[in-house]
Formats: sequence, structure tokens, C-alpha cells
Amino acid sequence: MSAPEPDHPRTADTAERAAADGDLDTALSCADAALQADDPDEQVRGATVLAAVLPQRGLLARGADVHRWLIDRQGVATAGATVALLGTGALAEGRQAATARRGLPALRDTADTLTAQGLLASVDGSAGTALSLLVRATTALASSVERSPMGDSPAALGALLALHRGEPELADPLLDLAVDADLGGPALRRRHLLLRGWAALLRDDEEAARSALAATADLARAAEPRDELTAVALEVALARRAGDTRGLLDLWSRARQALLRHPVDLYCLLPVGELAIAAARLGETRWVEPHLAEATTLLEALGGPASWGTSWHWAGLHAAITAHDLTAAGTHAAALEAAVAANDRAAAPARAARVWLAVLEGVVDAEEVARAAAGLRAVGLGWDGTRLAGEAAIRTTDRADSAALLACARTLQAGRAPVAPAPVQAPDAEASRAAASVHARRAGAAALTERERDIAALVLEGLTYREIATRLFLSAKTVEHHVSRIRRRLGSESRAELFSELRVLVGASGL
Repeated sequence: MSAPEPDHPRTADTAERAAADGDLDTALSCADAALQADDPDEQVRGATVLAAVLPQRGLLARGADVHRWLIDRQGVATAGATVALLGTGALAEGRQAATARRGLPALRDTADTLTAQGLLASVDGSAGTALSLLVRATTALASSVERSPMGDSPAALGALLALHRGEPELADPLLDLAVDADLGGPALRRRHLLLRGWAALLRDDEEAARSALAATADLARAAEPRDELTAVALEVALARRAGDTRGLLDLWSRARQALLRHPVDLYCLLPVGELAIAAARLGETRWVEPHLAEATTLLEALGGPASWGTSWHWAGLHAAITAHDLTAAGTHAAALEAAVAANDRAAAPARAARVWLAVLEGVVDAEEVARAAAGLRAVGLGWDGTRLAGEAAIRTTDRADSAALLACARTLQAGRAPVAPAPVQAPDAEASRAAASVHARRAGAAALTERERDIAALVLEGLTYREIATRLFLSAKTVEHHVSRIRRRLGSESRAELFSELRVLVGASGL
């Protein structure tokens, strides 16, 4: 008689292990199977895994539905319920879940309770209280021995809140602890690294942001929809700040796919806002309009929380300005003004919005612009402050003011690590045709001044004279003058010939 077959592992056990290992396909299929079991405990455990995994797939609203089912079944709010409910705009249910949650005195339950209370405070109360609760939740979780699946970590949520408020320096310690303690295990490793990249971006440290992105390439599994949206938006942000129009175009198809796979929730407003600005820059606003409408509806459902809405309206202001929609820009500027009463960190963006709109109307108060630009840097918007000063310098008709504002822009930029646009590779045919005269072209490149080399690189990126002027804090006329001199020095008879010559120079001399 043959030996009896070993018992097959319980489906919920398999789902929990797979979720902890970051194998979401297995976790979802096994959790779904557990829901079909006759054992009520197996059903609850399967639903708990589903509720933790769905947010990573960009399905936070579906995860909130699973939490509702669990609350009906168990009579109390489950871990992560408040995160999912508030994140999808269910304010009344989120309040009830946060205040009714009762857990064991264990560290993991303590962390879950503090996370729920912290998120509720970020919407209903003070941001200071919210951040304090989320920091304490992170500390408790880091000391806990329990490693059950979670949809998000208090470190990620606290970092997001700090970034939305313009306080990247408060996000860094949370994310460092999350990475060092490996909070959430493989499933959340990429999330913490990407948010570390966003914090670096808001500190104007593009090199650190790129390093954080590069670190995610070593992770075993492909990015889930939530992480992919964050990653591509971070790449877009870096390309936009570098003036890399070609890079933006190359990323845009991937960005659209990420938007299609991830409905808007409270915790993805940063990447969606960045993609809205890029869409306006590329003339692709129609692709993000449904997401912008979803975000507006979500924030309204939560009562317009200032701590979460400030960065959103700042991004909306930029997108509207880029799209030349001054009506929409005015709406976002008014929202920033309204946020000041509840969020002291909104004062600098609100002031800068007023100044920026005035500049667009031709009213340039150099001293006010300089103060507004400096204020932006103080709340993690240094790149935007530099751009404001440069834009005002170009638009003013007063030469002294223009010089002062350009100096202001350069001073603000001084603390930023420069990021050169990615070099454009010449097609093989062009490279072959250029081989015979490469020595002559190298000589031509050597004859260009440093400023002309900077301008030539940006011309190759497809930027207009006005855009190059904004990037380098010059006037559009000055840029046009430099391009004419470059053309004469290289002997280019047409714009097409100039582009061909510059492409070869990029490869020949590292222009």
C-alpha cells in the first residue's frame, strides 16, 4: 500500500507567503481561491491578503471594497482599512474605521492603529500631529517581529505627506529607516526606494534621484502598476528639469500606459501631477484630463485637505501655465491661497502663484519675484523658483531688473547638481558621411565658446529659443544671436545643415 499523500499547504498560507515575498500573481490567485473555501477563517485570511495586494496593483478602490467586506464579517476595522478608505475619498467610512479600530497591544497592531490615526489627522487635523503619528507607527513596525502583508507602510505614507507639504527633509529619515529595516519586505522595497528618489528630487539633488531609480533595477521582480507610475513620473521629472524634450517624448508612451493601469487615489497625486505638467509641455493634455478630474473629485470628497492638496494645485498651476490656460491657472492659484489658513507650507507656493500670474500679464516686480523664488526653494521647490526668476527676467523690459533676476536665478540654481541633457546619437549614415571631415568639425567645436556649446546642446534637444533662454537665464534674442554665430562658425547654410553638423559634433567632441 502506497504512502499517503502529504497534506497540501492551506491556500491562505500560500497566499500570505507569496505576498510577503512580493510574488503578487501567486498571492492573488491563492487568496482568491481561499475566498471560495468553506472555512470562514480561510476566507477571512484570503480577503486580508487581497486587501494588502490590490493597492500595489493600482486597485486601491477594490481593496477598499474588500476591507468593507472584512469589516462586515468581523465587526471591526481591519489593518489598512483607513488607508484604503481615505485614499479613495471615503471620508466618513475612513473616520469610522480609524476611530473604531481595536487591535492587540502587539507592535504590529500598534503600528496599524497609529497609521490609521495619522492618516485621519492628515485630513481632519494638523499635519504636525499626522506626521508624528506616522513616525511613531514606522518605529513600532520596524521593531515588530510580525511580517504579514501590508498594502503600504507608515514610512511611505508619512514620506508622501511630508513631500506634499514641501518638507523633503522630514521624508528622508522615514525612508532611510524603511530601507534599512526592509519594512514590508520584497513587496515594498521598490516603493521605498522610489519615494527616496522623489525626496531627493525635491531637494534639488538629481544625482541622488537617479541613484534611487538605478537601485530599483537590481530588484528581482518587475514593477507593479503603483511603482511603475511612480518610477516613470520620476524619470519624466528628471528629463523635464534637464530640458530634455527628446527624453520626454521617449518616455511619454510608457507614461500613458502607466496612467491607464492606475486609477487616481490620494497616494499617487505626486506622480500624476508631474505627468500633467509633462503632458502640457508635449501638447498631450487630453490624455491626463480624466485623471485630473478624478483627482479633483477625490480631494473634494475629502474636504479639500490642505496638506495633500497644496502640491497638487501647484502642479496644476504649472500645467495650466504651460498649456497657456490662464483661467485654470487662476483656479489653482486661488486654491493655493485658500490652503494657507490650514497649511503654513502653502504660503510660499500661494505667493509665487500670484507673482507668476502677474509676470505672465507683463507686471514684473523684481524684488517680489526674488522673494517669491527664494520662498519656493525653502519648501522644496527650488527648481521652480529658479524658473520663476528666469521667466521674469525674460519678460521684464527693465535691463537692470533683468540682470538682477538672472543673477537671482543663477544663485538659486547654484545649489542644484547640474544635469546635462542626454547626448543625441547621430544615425549611422550621418556618422559615415561625417568621417572624412571630423577633424574640421572638431576644430569648429573648439572655436565655440562655453555658452555656445550649452546652447548648441539644447538646440539639438529641439528646444525653442524661448525655452533655451528660460533654461540658461538669457533672453530669447541673445539665444538667437548665439545660434547665428554658431551657424556662421560652422559654415551651415540652413537649419537642417546646422542640426546635422551639431549631431556630429556631439559624437566627435562631447559637445
